Amino acid sequence: MAVQPEGTPCWADAMFSDVEGAKSFYGDVLGWTFGESSSEYGNYTQAYANGKAVAAVVPPMPGQEGQSAWCLYFSSPDAAATATKIRDNGGEVLMEPMQVGEFGTMALARDPSGAVFGVWQGGTHEGFEAVAEPGAYAWAELFTREPEKSDVFFPAVFPLSARQMEDDNTDYRIFSVGENPVLGRMRMTDEFPPEVPPYVNVYFTVEDCDAAVAKATERGAVLRFGPMDSPFGRFAALSDPQGASFSVIDVSTTQGEMPAMNEVS
Repeated sequence: MAVQPEGTPCWADAMFSDVEGAKSFYGDVLGWTFGESSSEYGNYTQAYANGKAVAAVVPPMPGQEGQSAWCLYFSSPDAAATATKIRDNGGEVLMEPMQVGEFGTMALARDPSGAVFGVWQGGTHEGFEAVAEPGAYAWAELFTREPEKSDVFFPAVFPLSARQMEDDNTDYRIFSVGENPVLGRMRMTDEFPPEVPPYVNVYFTVEDCDAAVAKATERGAVLRFGPMDSPFGRFAALSDPQGASFSVIDVSTTQGEMPAMNEVS
């Protein structure tokens, strides 16, 4: 796949104290296989679904042991310029743009509401080699307690338009690059414990949501929500055995009408 348009999710990775445990878990649940770990790049290890690169796992950096979490990267033609926009719009650059050999340039940031995300300027590594195929990335949602901050920030940093769901009970917004929806935004309700920080939840595609949930919980994951039918697919939210949140979705099993959405000026 070619380098994605600016603002499109293009890669996901996660730090795990027990990398071998993570490989075993996701290999079982999502059918991933793994390449050789790259000692030159902190033992970064790519995951593959049907031979296509879909994600990566890596040991934690010193001082970050036991803080497993998935990180979603947004495509940028110029990571340094994006970092400037992040700062100018109230975000925080956690890791300055850093060239990763010939693969590309990465940065890590936090939006004004507290959610961490990545920026990727592709080189030889352009990002996901598959999307919406079994084992591959499907979708992502930003969960935040301060949506008014995120709603201003992301379209200021990336070329995103927004539509708001017509629902008095659910505060949900979809950001798009052109006509392509790329990110959901959900207001965190009181159901989320106060110690859970805002975060970006990554969805991976599965052929059978219930079977994936059964396998995940059998392997020590905690089911947080679902499985539930929706117009977008049958999905469930989980925490893996090391505490990293993620979701699985069967995009082929849909139910119900698509929600009405209003353009946001």
